[in-house]
Order: sequence, then structure tokens, then C-alpha cells
Amino acid sequence: HIGEQLFAIRSVGGPEGPDKRLLYQARANGMSSGVPADGGFLLQNDFTTNILQRIHAEDTVAGRAQAIPVGPNANGVTIPAIDETSRADGSRSGGVRGYWVGEATAPTKSKPKFTQIELKLKKVSALWYATDEQLEDSTSLGAVAEILMARELEFKVGDAFINGDGAGKPLGILNAGCLVSAAKESGQSATTVVYENIVNMWARLWARSRANAVWFINQDIEPQLFTMNLSVGTGGIPVYLPAGGASASPFGNLLGRPVIPIEYAATLGTVGDIILADMSQYVKIDKGGIKGASSIHVKFIEGEQTFRLTYRIDGQAWWSSALTPYKGSNTQSPFVALATRS
Repeated sequence: HIGEQLFAIRSVGGPEGPDKRLLYQARANGMSSGVPADGGFLLQNDFTTNILQRIHAEDTVAGRAQAIPVGPNANGVTIPAIDETSRADGSRSGGVRGYWVGEATAPTKSKPKFTQIELKLKKVSALWYATDEQLEDSTSLGAVAEILMARELEFKVGDAFINGDGAGKPLGILNAGCLVSAAKESGQSATTVVYENIVNMWARLWARSRANAVWFINQDIEPQLFTMNLSVGTGGIPVYLPAGGASASPFGNLLGRPVIPIEYAATLGTVGDIILADMSQYVKIDKGGIKGASSIHVKFIEGEQTFRLTYRIDGQAWWSSALTPYKGSNTQSPFVALATRS
């Protein structure tokens, strides 16, 4: 298991010589079995694949994005797309237009407009130093390496898919050109979420995204949801409490779509504290899974072994801008956030 391999790597310079399983791994990777410093020993593929699977199993954001394969000799992909920003006549599909015509009358020619989405792999990495004392307990070390490293890489990728600025990392949905911001209500108090906000966000969501969208929220919003009500006359009725009230299990859906608390959502009252998102309209690429490597030299004097995990990934919304509907004045998008309430 992974703990045994980490311990074997750390002990490679000992009097008993390298573990034979490491020498086999070195030959398989084309490195010099007699000089580990030439490239170190790679963590075995089955271990790093385990970690990648754990990321996708626990993830709530990146795992929902649309995955695009990357070829073996490429570091990115270029994806053709229809450049459609409006449903008005002459703008559908970027410029295709149909006409009602009379007999023997030719329609005016039109054509679609295309654009390209370019994704290039970005690298997220985690570095870990393990002391000689930690390495003596190989079983627990394996559990620590697998769980903690996976959680950190999961966090960095998920945060980038929400908040990333695209500089050396994915472009997050809060920085996407297609993001729609639903305005707050007139006179709405700071750091609040009211039912009208929810209705307005839903109305700005692209209709075809309603079957896939989820609500990403900062957990601080939950008290706002549970106390949210619809005004009726001089009173109101709760809109998020189950039929049995507080004695029943709380709802996990809002307007039929899952409500998912995430750490990367903004603080209550600011843009990004509640997001309605259809992640099928967000594309991602990755390559080769988690790559692991180690070195006994970086922290040799301190008696520590260095382990590094690296993951190459990129992502962005494939919509360049929000969509102007055929009828109506409010733009629509697969990604809707609530404006700041301060």
C-alpha cells in the first residue's frame, strides 16, 4: 500500500539497499535504478489513481462540470462553439434567419457564426514533508497522505471553478462573461436573502438549465432560507419549511433543485453567497490524473522526505455572454448570482 511505498522510498539509502519493488518501478519508468537522485521514485499509478477517485467522489462543484478529453500529445483543447448571444431575428445561432416567403420567392441568405473556446492545462500541486518518525508508521501515513492531499487538491479545484480569475488557474463562474446578477429588492436590508431574490434568480436562469441547475450557497445563508416567507396580506407563510415545520427533516431543495453548501461561496450579503448554476454549461479538461513524485534530498539534513502531488486541469463556462431572449428585456444565463446587499 502507499504507506509501505513511502517508507521504502525513504529507506532507499539504508544498509539493506532499495526495496526490490522500487527497482522494478524505476525500470518501468526508465530511470536509473542505481541512482534514485536521477529522477526519484514515482508514486505508483494505482495509489495516485486512488487519490483522484477520492477527489471526484467527495467533490460537489468540479465533478458536475462537463469533461472534455485531452489527447496524449496535447496540453489543451480548442472547442468550436456557436456564437449565439441573442435570440432576436437575425441573431439566432449567431446569424441564421428564416423567412416566410411566397411562391417563387427566395429568402435572404444567412449563416451561423462560430467561436472557439480554448482551454490549456493549469497545474495545481501539493507538497508534503514527512519526518523519519512519521514514516516509521507506514499504515497511518498512507491514510494521512491519501485523505489530506486529496482534500486539498479538491478544495483548490472547486474554489477555482467558482472564484478563479483565469490567471494560472481555471476561470470561475463568478468571473465568467455570461454571469447574470439578479438585483436586490428595493429597500432590502443588508446581509439578507428574501423570497423575491430566489424568484428573480430563477427567472433569469436559462430555461433549458432548469433541469440541471443547483443552488450553491454559503452555509451562513441557511438561517435566511429557513425564515424566508411569502407575504400574504399583513402576514406571511414560510416557503422553505417542510409541512411538519421544524419538527420534520429540513428541505434540501429550493424550487425543485438541490441546495448545496460549499466553502468557496462568498460571505452572506455579497455576490457569490448564493449561486444558481448549471455546471453542464461549464467545460473542464484534465490529463493523466494525479502525478506523484518524491525526493530524499530536498530536506535530507532535517531528516524529512518530500512528497509532491500534481494535478493538471482547466475549466471555464463555454458561454461568452448572457443570452438576450427573443421576447423580454432581461438577459438569461446558466449561471445566476445575487447582487450585493449592503
